[in-house]
Amino acid sequence: MNTFKLTQRGDVLIRIAIAFCVLSILFLGGTIVLMGQETSIGGVYEVGIGAKDEVALIAYFERFGYRVGKEGVLDEASAEQLYGVRSKLRSIRLYHQDSDHGLIRIMVWDKPSNDGLGLTGMKVIGNRWGAMMTADIYNIQNHVEEAIAQGYPIYYVSPQRAEIYKPEKRPVPFLENYPAIREMCLIQPLTRQIIFQRFGYTLPNYGKINYESFFKSSQITHLGIVMEYNPEHIEFYGDVLGLLKVRESKSYESGYEDASARAIFDLEKHQRYGTTDFDNPSSSKDPMKAVSGRLKIIWFSPESNLEEKLDRSKPGSLGYSLYTYRVKNIEEYHRRVKNSKAQNVTAIRKNEFNEKSFSFIAPDGYFWTLIE
Repeated sequence: MNTFKLTQRGDVLIRIAIAFCVLSILFLGGTIVLMGQETSIGGVYEVGIGAKDEVALIAYFERFGYRVGKEGVLDEASAEQLYGVRSKLRSIRLYHQDSDHGLIRIMVWDKPSNDGLGLTGMKVIGNRWGAMMTADIYNIQNHVEEAIAQGYPIYYVSPQRAEIYKPEKRPVPFLENYPAIREMCLIQPLTRQIIFQRFGYTLPNYGKINYESFFKSSQITHLGIVMEYNPEHIEFYGDVLGLLKVRESKSYESGYEDASARAIFDLEKHQRYGTTDFDNPSSSKDPMKAVSGRLKIIWFSPESNLEEKLDRSKPGSLGYSLYTYRVKNIEEYHRRVKNSKAQNVTAIRKNEFNEKSFSFIAPDGYFWTLIE
């Protein structure tokens, strides 16, 4: 019987190899193990909406199935340290059924910085919006058209037919199933929504409708941003935050031939764009296994000459002005972001809900907060 004995040199090499394995990052079902410490990131957790008063916003989102949850406050100094805004802050978190993402944080500023994006359309750098599913898009359309008739300030694109998953062969009308959606754009002074309804197909884990709500709506299924194309800025979300890239255009699409995109983004013939979608690591590139909470990046070619309004979509601004991710082991995420090309990375501090948090400006110019 042969006995294997380690040489001194072999023992050292094996110890180095073991140490290297311990230090490696292993992705296990959306969870990352680093140096023996478990870390994780979910889908986009919240959209922060700046406001002067919460009453009207709460009443509005209750119609979409949201309910009031946590409330919290920060004094001027604390708000400045975490969000860069020297103003007292009172926040209300809105929940939707049992969802762990797609929540809403109404941020009531004592001294708002500006009026936000207002009725600015979708084709602007700095644009933020939340998409949600409904089981009755035409009921919402009726309310929108009545609001416009009564003089409400609204930017609106009526429900457009779109094919998210294009069939391999065209269906026979009236005889074969036709998977499609209808999506509308509804922008009001403080809210920016894409609302869609599916026809002819379902995705079991991508949105959960509250059928008891007034508008039969889901939580926010995905949140979006618009940028000028820059691969390094896009890859930040995968390389640094560890999100799963589930879809990416191979090149600029003209977009103009797509009636839905042309209408919602008010495209001109020379303007070309592409998309990159990031999910939490526990999602899947298989649509039937994908979970909601997606970050949808719309990127335009430089010659599209988009206006830039990033300063009007960050904390302190009214309207959609913040996105958050919820993470485990926030100290590790803080180290990663600090070592990246992100700017204005704050220290880890308690937010208005007494949660460990830190904020930063991503390389693309968008303001983010991570919370534990």
